[in-house]
Amino acid sequence: MKKVTILGIALALFLSSCSEDFLNQTDPTKVGVDVFYKNEEQVKQALNGVYSQVQTLTNTGYLFGEFQTDNTTIDLNPSDRGGAGGWEAFEFGTVNSGNGEINTLWNNYYATMYNCNLTLEKMVAATMTDNGRKEVEGQLKFLRAYLYFNLVQYFGDVIIVTSTLDTPDPAFDLVRSPQAQVWAQIEKDLQEAAAALPDKYAAAADKGRATKGAALSLLGKSYLTQKKYADAVTTLKQVTTLGYALNANYADNFDPSPAKKNGVESIFEIQYQGDNDLGEWSNFEYVFAPRVSKGAVTGYTAGSNGGRNVPTNDIMAAYEKGDLRKDISLKPDFTLDGKVYPVPYVFKYNYPHTIVNRTNTNWPVLRYADVLLMLAESINEQSGANAEALGYVNQIRKRAGLADLAITDKVAFRTAVLKERRLELAFENHRWFDLKRTKTPAEWAAFMNAHGAQERAKPTVDRGNVPFNSTDYVYTENEYFLPLPAPQILINPKLAQNPGY
Repeated sequence: MKKVTILGIALALFLSSCSEDFLNQTDPTKVGVDVFYKNEEQVKQALNGVYSQVQTLTNTGYLFGEFQTDNTTIDLNPSDRGGAGGWEAFEFGTVNSGNGEINTLWNNYYATMYNCNLTLEKMVAATMTDNGRKEVEGQLKFLRAYLYFNLVQYFGDVIIVTSTLDTPDPAFDLVRSPQAQVWAQIEKDLQEAAAALPDKYAAAADKGRATKGAALSLLGKSYLTQKKYADAVTTLKQVTTLGYALNANYADNFDPSPAKKNGVESIFEIQYQGDNDLGEWSNFEYVFAPRVSKGAVTGYTAGSNGGRNVPTNDIMAAYEKGDLRKDISLKPDFTLDGKVYPVPYVFKYNYPHTIVNRTNTNWPVLRYADVLLMLAESINEQSGANAEALGYVNQIRKRAGLADLAITDKVAFRTAVLKERRLELAFENHRWFDLKRTKTPAEWAAFMNAHGAQERAKPTVDRGNVPFNSTDYVYTENEYFLPLPAPQILINPKLAQNPGY
């Protein structure tokens, strides 16, 4: 097996133009690696290719961030069970090492990592301005840290690669590094990225690129995940000085119109560009639309609807009366040909578009609301539910049309913040990491088993007489991490499989 399977495919396979003005560049795929990376323009084109790869990772992120939680479920197709061994397994807790989505995830992440490392290496000899070199290096290190931030939580111990290999042979000797080392690499990359990146870019065409605020926000989240609360507070407070603010209207965070996209609350989001034939569109609206809704949800009967990531009864009941976010985030049903179908669907990514299945909606990764809630959580864990921590949460609740919290008990505040995160960041792929961060493996398994029992007793969506399997919604502590893909273990037995798989 070639090293491209283990660590990532070569640059020429996927460096392409990306979404937004800063990504719409000349396609360098017809230029060999050895004669590329000669100047700043070419290096930036290579960077744009990495951003494009991150789009691919994001397209299925809901499988891991939402499906594996109490937030979403499936509008199941009784006549087509083709997804039962693949993407459906994430909903029912039946993922195994042979799951194709796991292998694709692993390969795509390390392919993207390969191009991060390749560009960092090649740009050393490129003719570039000092500022251009600094900004590109900062963006690549942020992106590499983002990849590892996800990988270490998906799999636990993972392979750390910060350089490319000249021949395939050394790849067979790679082993997984302990999580502590992975986190140390994440911290190092993000600290260096924060020092290199600007608060914002001078050129409007560069809007959407990683900034100092993005690096600090992800660094703060990394500290919070590791329970380094003092470091999290210090780092996240720096973000509050960089000019971010909450949008007055919650829906503006997801509106892809030029006046609102990448707005004042946006810290980092995956850029997409629809309404054209450039290949950089998103289609979450169609993936999440009820399976038999035809054009009732998307407006286009020609587009196929996935019926995936369906809001559960549980999350719909979690919103307080009067919470303005609920109607923006989800709809409890749809109407087709005068008939109401009680199938919920995610609504926050639904916006007008001119070409079927080609939407212009970005995917939010880091919002200022997330930073405020992380600050509140970190302060509470460090010193209790004081006025400052309450103030951060209540900013979020005020926008949602809700009354201020007045909790002073540390445990009660912890529960309240987790709930607030669930609703504020619903369907943005944060829930699984939040549950893992705030629960031990045993607590997480018990929590998910309780949710599973609830879904089995009263499914959110009618299953059309398809019975549950005995293994559906049955969770064990080992599922706190995903299994390594079986093909990777066959290629390199030194990787070793996660326990329980």
